[in-house]
Amino acid sequence: MRNNLYAVFSMLLFFISTSQAQQWKIVEGNIMTRFAKQVKSDNALPEYPRPQMVRPQWQNLNGLWDCTVTKKDTTMPQKFDKKILVPYPVESALSGIKQALRPDQRLWYKRNISKPKFLNNKRFLLHFGAVDYKATIYINGKQIGEHVGGYNPFSFDITDELKNNDNELVVSVWDPTESDIIARGKQILTPVSAWYTATSGIWQTVWLEEVPAVYIQHIQLIPNVDSSFLSVKIDLNNQSKNVQVEIKALEGTKLVSKTSGLASSLIKLPVENAHLWSTTDPFLYDLKISISKNGKNLDEVSSYFGMRKISVKKDSKGFDRICLNDKPVFNLGVLDQGFWPEGAYTAPTDSALWYDIDLMKQMGFTCIRKHIKVEPARWYYHCDRLGMMVWQDMPCRLFNMRIDKPEQKIQFEKEVKATIEQCKNYPSIIMWVLYNEDWGAYDQERLTKELKTADPSRLINGHSGPSIRNWPSSDIADIHFYCYPSVFPKNESGKASVIGEFGGVNVVCKGHEWKPGEDWGHGKIHIWDIEYLYESMVDMLKRNAKEGLCGAIYTEPYDVEIEQNGLQSYDRAVIKIPVKRMNEINQELHKTYEEIAK
Repeated sequence: MRNNLYAVFSMLLFFISTSQAQQWKIVEGNIMTRFAKQVKSDNALPEYPRPQMVRPQWQNLNGLWDCTVTKKDTTMPQKFDKKILVPYPVESALSGIKQALRPDQRLWYKRNISKPKFLNNKRFLLHFGAVDYKATIYINGKQIGEHVGGYNPFSFDITDELKNNDNELVVSVWDPTESDIIARGKQILTPVSAWYTATSGIWQTVWLEEVPAVYIQHIQLIPNVDSSFLSVKIDLNNQSKNVQVEIKALEGTKLVSKTSGLASSLIKLPVENAHLWSTTDPFLYDLKISISKNGKNLDEVSSYFGMRKISVKKDSKGFDRICLNDKPVFNLGVLDQGFWPEGAYTAPTDSALWYDIDLMKQMGFTCIRKHIKVEPARWYYHCDRLGMMVWQDMPCRLFNMRIDKPEQKIQFEKEVKATIEQCKNYPSIIMWVLYNEDWGAYDQERLTKELKTADPSRLINGHSGPSIRNWPSSDIADIHFYCYPSVFPKNESGKASVIGEFGGVNVVCKGHEWKPGEDWGHGKIHIWDIEYLYESMVDMLKRNAKEGLCGAIYTEPYDVEIEQNGLQSYDRAVIKIPVKRMNEINQELHKTYEEIAK
């Protein structure tokens, strides 16, 4: 009898799981990476989404949600006729829909969440990693808030809106894409050449977090290598006074240092004889932060930090060099745009995020220019632990147009400030890039100065690749030169000279194209010629390094849609130059640079 019951129960589970699986499947039609095969309806990006401020009490809300697409002005719909796999954007194959969202449409999401059992006045936070572009959030039919901007995280305290048993969570999204002058990077409704599939709606992890009534809302970690301390600032969710902060730095289980102070004030954590973070030794300290009042513990989080210094210093010949921990390091990087054939802006898995960074590390690159996109927190976490320096671009506005409306300027500057705040603690980020090739540029000198004030611990690249030689107040003089890196900025006193983009050679991998027969790039060669061409480019970088060049960014680590100028195919299946050979070529450049940049 028991065996029969077990068989019936097993069959029931089978039919339930089969029914759920039939509600979602990857939309076929284009190439995909091998990581896409690992995605199931119940395992969408399950990792903890915020590695630099960790609490154990959380719940991942990724997975199958109900959804529908309506006209833009539609109010709450009665019928949700589709299933979508969150957090993959609606345009992606992994969403299960793969439908472009037009500016005259609105995307709706819905799912149920259960009210947790609260003890001792616990609160319930609803977090969104990123939603593109304007999101409105409802709990049980009541609007609880909205957020504008496609790249920054946001959250709401939904405790008081929850009822017993199930609660209905609805998210409404409108995305203008190129119909308005917004920060959108290279998203476009009709992809062509170097412009790619748009991302609309939820595209990063959605999650719930349990916190106390008074909790740590934000942490700021700024290393000061010269003075041997970490500057720490802890902000709370309210204005509660006289809250004590205790901070401990650890190396494994060994206590390195500890200190205390008041919340909302700058606290110096001593780090004597620091183990410095570098590209060859990316050492990270663990950090424990707790708050208390009148001897009662209120909240605690786990974090990490790296002790490193980034600066521009003159070498013995008078050339300005980018220095990591006071040592010149050639910033040989790639222009990473953060696109995936099956996920658009969203990587299929966390291991896929890690793979892209690790492969560039194996090839001998020391940095990545994250191009006009802000990634999920876990991408920067992987850069931190792998030892990959990052130039972080600010997402740009519409190509070749100026912002002339006050509200557009206000929104752009708001998103720039939000990007700095959300990424400020990552040791891997060494540079902020304000503008790219004049796209939507205005008030460059003012905004460059404001970036320096907001974060004096990093370099500021006020304009990567402008059409004129003009980098006021910038730490970097930066031009773009395709294909050969034969021209670079010279004699810009006080500014390190870099080539913000070069390469971009079109190399088609047959059988691995986004749209067979369509390809774009700067010139076109056969795959067997790319190794020789790349080696000749690096030889040119060596010669220019002797004249002051200290960084160059190759376009790009992988093909993106019909733009086929990557070091590997878009599906990450074909590496166009063997990894070992790439490493040999690049290491020769680094060795040459060590000898000349003293």
